[in-house]
Amino acid sequence: MGLFQRPVALAWLVHLYTASGVVLALLSVLLIEQADFQNAFWLMALAVAIDASDGTLARAARVKHVIPWFDGDRLEDIIDYLNYVLVPCLLLIRAGLLPERDAAWLAAVPMLASAYGFCQKEAKTADHYFLGFPSYWNIVALYLYVVQTPRWVNGFLLLALSALVFVPIKYVYPSRSPAFRGLTIALGIVWGILVLLMIYYLPTPPRLAVFSSLLFPLYYTVLTFWLAFRGAPEKRK
Repeated sequence: MGLFQRPVALAWLVHLYTASGVVLALLSVLLIEQADFQNAFWLMALAVAIDASDGTLARAARVKHVIPWFDGDRLEDIIDYLNYVLVPCLLLIRAGLLPERDAAWLAAVPMLASAYGFCQKEAKTADHYFLGFPSYWNIVALYLYVVQTPRWVNGFLLLALSALVFVPIKYVYPSRSPAFRGLTIALGIVWGILVLLMIYYLPTPPRLAVFSSLLFPLYYTVLTFWLAFRGAPEKRK
């Protein structure tokens, strides 16, 4: 009877909602193999939306209390690795965004670096930051695809960001960071709208939308390194 009690059923529905990201990852891979990059980016955006909302639902449904023997964090890590690392790295190869002869090993570098990053016990710190460069490879892939920077530049960027995974800098966790959370969320919403607009107009989105959207990653980077330099504020009790 326990499985059909309302709190337990709700907790499992939240886990199912999170697990749907696996299906999105599979469909994204199939679309990338068909060179349907626009729809692949739509699914990647949907995966981000699920990832951004499932934590709130999990806390509301008290999943850790109701189903204590099921590790939702591990499930989320598996799905995040697929959608934020594997899928965008495959897209970088199939979309021809990396030097042809070196594409495979260049795409493998962020996959290896992120595998290390995901396995750190403090990949997400107790005071709600990411430790080391977060696996934002889906965002990297989108901008490289839209801006069409030279392939050799893309390759060096992947190597540089992969190296930053190993540097223990605290990166802002947009929805939970104690520093400038309200401003970051507000700017993030505007950025998200611009990203959706970019995807809608692929392969040639409005340049104004593209370059306006870059202001948020710039803000995020400046805020992260400013906090790292001055010391991130302690979590409020």
